[in-house]
Amino acid sequence: MKKSKSFLAYSQSPYRSIKHNTYFQVYDNLFARFRNKKITFLEIGVLGGGSLFMWRKFFGKGARIIGVDMNPNAKKWEKYGFEIFIGSQSDEQFWYDFINKVGKVDIVLDDGGHTYDQQIITTEMLLGNINDGGILVVEDTHTSYMSGFGNQKYSFINYTKKLIDHINFRFSSFSNIESEKRVWSIQIYESIVAFLINKHGTDTVSAPTDNGGKNDSSKDFRYEDHSLVKKLEIITRYLKYFPGFKLLKKYIKVFLVSSRSQSKKFFK
Repeated sequence: MKKSKSFLAYSQSPYRSIKHNTYFQVYDNLFARFRNKKITFLEIGVLGGGSLFMWRKFFGKGARIIGVDMNPNAKKWEKYGFEIFIGSQSDEQFWYDFINKVGKVDIVLDDGGHTYDQQIITTEMLLGNINDGGILVVEDTHTSYMSGFGNQKYSFINYTKKLIDHINFRFSSFSNIESEKRVWSIQIYESIVAFLINKHGTDTVSAPTDNGGKNDSSKDFRYEDHSLVKKLEIITRYLKYFPGFKLLKKYIKVFLVSSRSQSKKFFK
């Protein structure tokens, strides 16, 4: 941890900041490519001030550092060259006003109140306001498994799982299902979720490709280890000329494959 660039910046901040020791490697991994560049960095939850100085040290003098907090006392950090906005991160109108004043940002780090509404509304309001190649990071997501932060049915992690589903709905076979095109990929760490923005990646329409190589007509062995499907193949070998046979066989195969799961023990 002592070799971590973010930990070094954290250690040198003149004001107090509290971070979990597992976070610094994640910061280095996610944010290293933004160092010493002219970026706009937004952190939510900055009252103590320590993290503002940490990120200025980490990203360099060219970074525009913006803080959001509910406590008006956070405005005192403006005299050090930081931009401070006072408001609730669960207030959609606050974010509309913020976006109108600030414009797009490169990085969002949500270290605010950690309630599900705060995390989810912040993510929903800002995902579309991040520059291409940017990133939105929500930390302390362990609150999704704790009481006192909202209805756990609508926790931030459950929201993230929903987004994962909708990212996969970009696959061409699911073209009739609404997909997620604001986020290219999601990275999950202990207590941290990162949303990566890549416009080219999300705008690319999923389609199969063929390299044009020689086809050796190899048999598909996908179901060779499924005894019931193999028996179905033997039984139906003599029925292939009956009307509707192919469709019926397809449904039976789907049923057989779906009815057996050797891996269900891993879902306990």
